[in-house]
Amino acid sequence: MTANSKRKEALVALGLHLKNYTSSDPNYTKLQTCVDWAQAANGWFTKESIEETIHNWGATLNEQDITQWSKPYNFSFQSQKNILLILAGNIPMVGFHDIISVWLSGHNALVKCASKDEHLLPYMTRFLEVHTAETAFTFVDKPTNHFDAVIATGSNNSARYFEYYFGNYPHIIRKNRNGVAVLSGNETKKEMESLGKDILQYFGLGCRNVSKIYLPEGYDLNTLFGGIYPLAKVIEHAKYANNYDYNKAVFIMSEQDFQDNGFFLLKKDTRFSAPIACLHYQFYKKETEIIKELQQNKESIQCIVSSLKIPNALPFGTAQKPALWDHADGKDTLLFLSKL
Repeated sequence: MTANSKRKEALVALGLHLKNYTSSDPNYTKLQTCVDWAQAANGWFTKESIEETIHNWGATLNEQDITQWSKPYNFSFQSQKNILLILAGNIPMVGFHDIISVWLSGHNALVKCASKDEHLLPYMTRFLEVHTAETAFTFVDKPTNHFDAVIATGSNNSARYFEYYFGNYPHIIRKNRNGVAVLSGNETKKEMESLGKDILQYFGLGCRNVSKIYLPEGYDLNTLFGGIYPLAKVIEHAKYANNYDYNKAVFIMSEQDFQDNGFFLLKKDTRFSAPIACLHYQFYKKETEIIKELQQNKESIQCIVSSLKIPNALPFGTAQKPALWDHADGKDTLLFLSKL
């Protein structure tokens, strides 16, 4: 068995392990402990959101999809490189795709986790290493000088620092991006509820969460509020509620026009990034205008959800369920790693 097939087999085994996870199963005591620690370390990480992340990865890491994802690349396992991974921590396990990319490409990783997401990823990497009886991951508190390439994810501001410190190394540096949605006005109730999840899953903190929406002229905003309403219990989360109250107060004090349904805010704004508990919206006349605008602003957009024939649009409810080949920021991680 080659190193490539051994590592692929380990990924499939991990997928099955995560797919079958239940918190009450005594066989998952160690993982449940990590879930508890992750929840305690980060007030935005709920038990439900962590478990949903685990199950989503369980469904994603299947043999067919892993094979389809990795098939186009040629990896040399003769010259392993050390890849420095600087991971974000806005949603649970957000850096896991980079980790499994390094794993599958045959390299080793120095992993700098976000300070509030340090518990789940070591469990995953340990599972892979035990399955293949090899060591490929080292978790570090700060970047070291012992690396050959860098994959770093952060804000637009931190990206400038990454460019300064790591610009002389082969690198992928990711910045802020947002999800957007384009409505036709003919969406079904089920589609609207699915859109609500695209907006509010993980409290809207993910780069794939919809933060801006395009609406046909004359669209009734109450229809949008109705789609989000099944997720009204989000306001019971203290950190979300604090942000909702704060952003509402800012809008009122600055005399900005907005709509409010008691747990969520709608504001007419052309910007792609919106505050927590708020969605920006913009009206359009022609579908062709939107397609052109989205293309012009592709560097600010992580994903698009729509039932219209928008290039690369995803179905409603799938913004936070990317396929393995849906590389963040459109930067092909496996291609980058295969050329080192």
